[in-house]
Amino acid sequence: MADRVVDWVLNSGVRLLGIVVVSWLAIRALRPVFGRLERMLAGEPRPGEPPGERQRRLKTFMSIARNGATVVIVALALVTALPELGVEIGPLLAAAGIGGLAIGFGAQNLVRDLISGFFLLLEDQVRVGDVVSINGTSGLVEAINLRTIVLRDLAGVVHVIPNGNIQSVSNMTKDWSRYVIDVGVAYKEDVDRVMEVLQSIGEEMTRDPRYGPLILKPLEVLGVDDFADSAVVIKAMITTLPLKQWEVGRELRRRIKKRFDEEGIEIPFPHVSVYWGEASKPLEVLARGLHSRPGRSTVDTE
Repeated sequence: MADRVVDWVLNSGVRLLGIVVVSWLAIRALRPVFGRLERMLAGEPRPGEPPGERQRRLKTFMSIARNGATVVIVALALVTALPELGVEIGPLLAAAGIGGLAIGFGAQNLVRDLISGFFLLLEDQVRVGDVVSINGTSGLVEAINLRTIVLRDLAGVVHVIPNGNIQSVSNMTKDWSRYVIDVGVAYKEDVDRVMEVLQSIGEEMTRDPRYGPLILKPLEVLGVDDFADSAVVIKAMITTLPLKQWEVGRELRRRIKKRFDEEGIEIPFPHVSVYWGEASKPLEVLARGLHSRPGRSTVDTE
């Protein structure tokens, strides 16, 4: 009996100790490796990005990756160590496969949400603070989790969307934003003069101490875009910092209205003319009119 114990210690025991030591060293090495990788991926924040947002996203992603790598190392260590303890791993692997299949069918939506959230973080499609439209629901991104993404719309309503249900994402504030405006003027106006006035308004906004720093590219007047029912439509656009397009756009519309009033440029609007028709004549009046027509005679039958 003692010989068997000594033999097991010198053979299987040494191998078990080696598996434990190697696994422990591998797990310990994960922290500095992923820390160095995180520092390499971290760069300068993008325009309009909240301070520390990229670091938080990287920390979340690296934590998930590190935990996943730890689970893989521990699983490999167990699979390698069990035969040294005299345990057959074949039946265990078969049972684990069946159990994993059952769990997968029961929690497939959860798994889909987690995988989608992982790639959402990995690909950096949206960030906290972005204004996005997801599956037709628009709002400000308040939180990005592995399972859900949280939006708050303009009315203050919070929308929690499972990551697995995301079909399309439209990000309106990634890196830079743009405000597009259609300006309608009367057909009698000289469109060249109107475009010169618009260009002048854009240059004034670029020089403005409040709005100038928010503008990345000055106003671009694209030209006549449509002949509408009551107006000639001129399209223009202005490029701004993320999240600033609505603030700049509202000020641009205000200045256009004021300048057009000063220049006498008409901004048309639909008119409705109401016609009050004459009331129909009573039947008796019509009958008398028929009997009193010239050249008509009546015959008495009595």
